[in-house]
Amino acid sequence: MKYVDEYRDQELAKTIAGAIATEADPEMSYHFMEFCGGHTHAIFRYGVQDLMPQKVHFVHGPGCPVCVLPVSRLDDAVELAERHGVILCTYGDMMRVPGTKQRSLIRAKAYGADVRVVYSTLDGLKIARENPERQVVFFAIGFETTTPPTAVAIKTAQAEGLENFSAFCNHVLTPAAISHILESPEVRELGIVKIDGFLGPSHVSSVIGSQPYEFFAEEFQKPVVIAGFEPLDVMQSVLMLIRQVNESRHEVENEYTRVVTEEGNLKAQALVSEVFELRKTFDWRGLGSVPYSALRIRDAYADFDAEKRFELSVKASREVKSCECPSILRGVKKPTECKLFGTVCTPQNPIGSCMVSSEGACAAYWTYGRFREPKPLEAAE
Repeated sequence: MKYVDEYRDQELAKTIAGAIATEADPEMSYHFMEFCGGHTHAIFRYGVQDLMPQKVHFVHGPGCPVCVLPVSRLDDAVELAERHGVILCTYGDMMRVPGTKQRSLIRAKAYGADVRVVYSTLDGLKIARENPERQVVFFAIGFETTTPPTAVAIKTAQAEGLENFSAFCNHVLTPAAISHILESPEVRELGIVKIDGFLGPSHVSSVIGSQPYEFFAEEFQKPVVIAGFEPLDVMQSVLMLIRQVNESRHEVENEYTRVVTEEGNLKAQALVSEVFELRKTFDWRGLGSVPYSALRIRDAYADFDAEKRFELSVKASREVKSCECPSILRGVKKPTECKLFGTVCTPQNPIGSCMVSSEGACAAYWTYGRFREPKPLEAAE
């Protein structure tokens, strides 16, 4: 298969669905967490869930970088734009994410802050070159996929002597988050979140490779199948996971071989290692403080670190109490179990980050009609 259409072939989908139905043990229940929000949207966009036997369940994980950014870091970005008067460059999804007291970047812009949507770090560098009298801050967020471009921007700024450019670094790491979920009381002690295996992230794995997942596959005895984003990718990956569970295996398998290798992109990894180092701890929305799960800018590039260039005030940040985004990101609840979903919280009036991001679980449920389900799938059994 070389083209997208082949990964959406209806007849082949029926064949894989038949294999899943045949190989899924009717005496067992399978719960697979798709870590990446892109997989969540693919599952609902193409009706993959509807092709699964009743005993196969998808658990939505924290693989949406916009969703997992804690309120405190968003509040810091708003402060940079409002109090320090910088030109704040951000990806579009971050504009409408609500912070403390529903304060967002788009509201800050409405009140006069200079917040600009960019499509790449190169846009941020261009804005800095065009405005030498202004400080320009790039709001750097995302998993391992978007980290190398931030490293390129920082190195370019240093090479050009672009002293008015800096990055507010919020890059986080996938394997640490997966390990944290598996070590949580909700998985290990209380059993609230049942996870039999993982659909490994696609784009992240193209950078870091499949090797980093081997530790927790062995340590926690959970199979991992790195899956592509197309519907047949997801279905084939589910079939591979079912086979591992049936055979009591816990290995890392790669369905997305057309993009992902065992070692990943070594050049990108070297670049990231040169510019960034591990933080001892970092807060994730929904997961709390996760050790060694995020990056910060090394001292060699400290001149381009917005956290060191600007003094950010320590402030009390808080979620909306009735918003279930934290529980949804941990896989404890589904969007339809949040009393705000589809009533107070809609894409036009988002209360939580999961409704804003194009990779958020709530946005997936709303966009593809899952909000019309009268009750969660488990309750229908």
